[in-house]
Amino acid sequence: MISEAQLHVYDSPEELHKAVASTLVDVIWRAILDRDICILALSGGETPRPIYRKLGSPPFREQIEWEKVHLLFGDERMVPPNDPRSNFGMVQHELLAAISIPPKNVHRIPGEVDPAVAAREYESNLRMLLSDGRKRIDCVLLGLGEDGHTASLFPGSSVLQEEKALVHPVSSEQTGTWRVTITIPLINAARTVIFLVKGKEKAEIVRRIAHIPKPTIDLPASLVEPDDGKLVWMLDREAASGVVPSRRHP
Repeated sequence: MISEAQLHVYDSPEELHKAVASTLVDVIWRAILDRDICILALSGGETPRPIYRKLGSPPFREQIEWEKVHLLFGDERMVPPNDPRSNFGMVQHELLAAISIPPKNVHRIPGEVDPAVAAREYESNLRMLLSDGRKRIDCVLLGLGEDGHTASLFPGSSVLQEEKALVHPVSSEQTGTWRVTITIPLINAARTVIFLVKGKEKAEIVRRIAHIPKPTIDLPASLVEPDDGKLVWMLDREAASGVVPSRRHP
């Protein structure tokens, strides 16, 4: 389920971070050139933190017309934005504080309210943003859990069979907490989807997804197959050690 053309492997985490940051700059630049707007959905967690730090620093920061970028969030924990577990809080610290982006262009999932209310509000927000028929999410940045989850789409969840909703509340059995996540239909409608994966602890799940015969709700990341877009897997060499890399990036 991961083709050779989709797989990009880098020798170190630092090389991976630089490559992903450069790729995002290119995606943003091309979207603005073509449509005068870029809609980018960000991943949470620790893995993308260095990338956001790079995007908020020279030379990457100056290469982006931030006033034409809209930032979305792939998922959020039900915590206030100043909570250390908040995905928005992490992005605020690493990226937003360092760039000049209009506040109205940052579309935060309200983690401090009831999850069902937060999901409804965020869905309404996204539908309004995407109401123009030309508008799709230009790029979704995703991580990968050791159990195959991505965003807050966990194995076996009924949310994985959602066909209409763009956003959904979910309960994490692992932590006993609620989250709000974008859904597979919204992800698969994007122009580009990038999986960012690093570390030897991810090698086995990458191997499983790479060789799975067909998508399954037991491995949510395998359900990510853009309808009319591009899928890219960007990994460091440790994460890719269970598969044969298609190319080597110096």
